[in-house]
Amino acid sequence: MQREPTEKEIRLVIAASSAGTIFEWYDFFIYGTLAGLIGAAFFPSDNETLQVLLVWAGFAVGFGFRPLGAILFGFLGDRLGRKYTFLVTVTLMGIATAGVGLIPSAASIGLAAPIIVICLRILQGLALGGEYGGAAIYVAEHAPPEKRGFYTSFIQASVVGGFVLSIVVVIACRALIPADDFAAWGWRIPFLLSIVLLGISLWMRLKLSESPVFQAMKAAGETSANPFKESMTYPGNPKRIFVALFGITGILTTIWYTAFFSGLSFLRGPMRVEEGIVEWMLLIAGTISMSFYIVVGKWSDRVGRKKPIIIGAIASLVLLFPIFWGMGALANPGLNQSAEAAPVTVSGAACEYDPFAEVQASACGRVLQDLTALGVPYAIEDTSSATTVSVGGAANDYAALADADRRSSIQGWLENAGYSFERQTPPLSSILGIIGLLLVCGVLSALTYGSVAALLCEMFPARIRYSSMSIPYHIGAGYLGGFLPLIAGYIVAMTGNVYSGLWYTIAIVAFGLVVAWWGIPDGPPKDFEDAHG
Repeated sequence: MQREPTEKEIRLVIAASSAGTIFEWYDFFIYGTLAGLIGAAFFPSDNETLQVLLVWAGFAVGFGFRPLGAILFGFLGDRLGRKYTFLVTVTLMGIATAGVGLIPSAASIGLAAPIIVICLRILQGLALGGEYGGAAIYVAEHAPPEKRGFYTSFIQASVVGGFVLSIVVVIACRALIPADDFAAWGWRIPFLLSIVLLGISLWMRLKLSESPVFQAMKAAGETSANPFKESMTYPGNPKRIFVALFGITGILTTIWYTAFFSGLSFLRGPMRVEEGIVEWMLLIAGTISMSFYIVVGKWSDRVGRKKPIIIGAIASLVLLFPIFWGMGALANPGLNQSAEAAPVTVSGAACEYDPFAEVQASACGRVLQDLTALGVPYAIEDTSSATTVSVGGAANDYAALADADRRSSIQGWLENAGYSFERQTPPLSSILGIIGLLLVCGVLSALTYGSVAALLCEMFPARIRYSSMSIPYHIGAGYLGGFLPLIAGYIVAMTGNVYSGLWYTIAIVAFGLVVAWWGIPDGPPKDFEDAHG
């Protein structure tokens, strides 16, 4: 009979699994944290919006390959074991991330630079597809049932920890390296640091023994011959996979990326807050938020896994727009005031904007490109073919402007009407208010994420657990969450409204809420065998 792990062994399991998860997500998030500099190095474009979208497209590519990694490493995890599978994933992630720091810029090697970046992002996505399921299952299979939510919540907190660590490293590098040098070459150091983090993670994880549940299955000859096929055909699994994809992962991943990545890009981009201040606000909010996941995980051991997710989803539908409106009002009140006092309307022939075009097809489209890059909301007047930008009722003809002068001229018209494009340093009271609103986002994320590792482990049979939970989780996180910055950015670019990207999150969460209400088991937590045996 398989012996129960001791408390000391469980603490080591949690520490090693969580540390590895922190390091692996650090590797993944450092790309998003340094999105602006990566865009300049590898995706340069005269269209600033296109440059940003190309960076987020590269971000999304990594996520797009997570389901394939889930299938590959899920198969290995269910066939060969939990421990060695996530040793492979963390090694692959560390090597791929360090590689990004070694790629010459597009100015040096041309198109080869973004192609190599995309290839390394694919490797990162494959690795991450195997990491989360392995770490979550490994901890869950060591944990006593009555503490499973509490113990596995450290894995959820570690995902935020990876984001926090990426910000800590960037802040430290900015403090030690002059700004021009950091923009030129210093941004590569956080990527190269992955080699050090990889060494620490491997050292910790090599101390671990195999999961007791997997050892027992292997000894009894009960491991699955084809975990992927069995995941698709096991009785009741198609429904459970559907619920895990839309009712669990769809909710948690869109709220998570809205809370942290959309918050980061919103404050740094259209709100024009000083980058260092934004990073410190996210660092403080993220660090405090880590504790929320643990509280929710522990709470779910008493009330069940469903209640926190339903509460978090409903609260998100109600609060997300007010949270971002509040952050905008605190971060850059002048922008809102200027937009109300001097609204911008644009008219002209073929007034359409394609965010993915290097050069817009019409003069009016180029004006919309400039307004989007400046973060200024606008409306299009279809009733007139006059080539004008109206700012607070004052019409300005842009037809005669040369392309080289267009951006500065439009900015000048806006500044004359009271718009400011200086980097913002909000007063301390506003900074504290923004941190408070980011913490509310952290609570929403924790409610929908804190109990998920335990829930997913309990939803699927042990013999195919790695594959069954990893596949829907990484399809949801990879496509619904990973493409969020790109899709939200596209919506903002097309509408001219910096808040409109939130509708993507609202739509996914609303659908997910219906699925979660229908499909997540009610009542106290139960092992799969107890619930379905």
